[in-house]
Amino acid sequence: MAMTPAELELHAPRFPWFHKSILHYSYPRKEFLHGHDWPSIRRGRQVYTEVFAPCHSLDMLSFRHLQEFMTVEEVKALAAENECDAAPDSEGVINQRPCTILDKLPQPYANEEAAKNMNGGAKPPDLSLITKGRDGGEHYVFSLLTSYNRPIPEGLVSPGATLFWNPYFSGCWIGMPPPLSDEMVEYEDGTPASTSQMAKDVCCFLSWCAEPWMDERKYTTMKMTISMAALIPFTLFWYRSRYNLVKFRRIRQYKVGKL
Repeated sequence: MAMTPAELELHAPRFPWFHKSILHYSYPRKEFLHGHDWPSIRRGRQVYTEVFAPCHSLDMLSFRHLQEFMTVEEVKALAAENECDAAPDSEGVINQRPCTILDKLPQPYANEEAAKNMNGGAKPPDLSLITKGRDGGEHYVFSLLTSYNRPIPEGLVSPGATLFWNPYFSGCWIGMPPPLSDEMVEYEDGTPASTSQMAKDVCCFLSWCAEPWMDERKYTTMKMTISMAALIPFTLFWYRSRYNLVKFRRIRQYKVGKL
């Protein structure tokens, strides 16, 4: 009996992501307390801009957020390459102006209807929280991007000419063509741009997009933990040596005799 696509769907395997390691320590790099792989995030931003930005948006990010791994000059130059709506003039006409670092990242489509019209009736999902909104997170996204061009199981027929077989996608048939191929991006740091390397880098970038303040949050948690560990012994000493004298004291009352 032939299996259905839902029965052939695979669950993403677990990968040793740098930002998910214990204490954020990577043995080859010998670094502690680094929540994100910043070189990989920088490369992933390049992959997103050149490959995914024409279809997928990042609604929750502004250009200023990119200063976490880019210089101010680089962010200003990147923003100036895009145009945003300016304030209405005296006649109510909205003109275009170069973006600044305070503007949101540009949208690939003017509205939702235009996005659906350009993509066969389905709007491409926003990627701001894609690693949080999909079961498996970065593992799922990486497996999805690297699992195109696999042989279709015998007995299955494609339900449409514009659908592609991908066992990690829900239903196993996806409308997005294979987005990555070897050497389609030229990294500025000279890293070989293989399909798996680009998928890994863009996953690190999307993970940072979902938690851009993860490093600060973990540093704050560590400071609070160290402070509490230092204060708890003094609190216990005060409780046992001072507060107990008040808590367990006994008050006796005596009748005053007649004079």
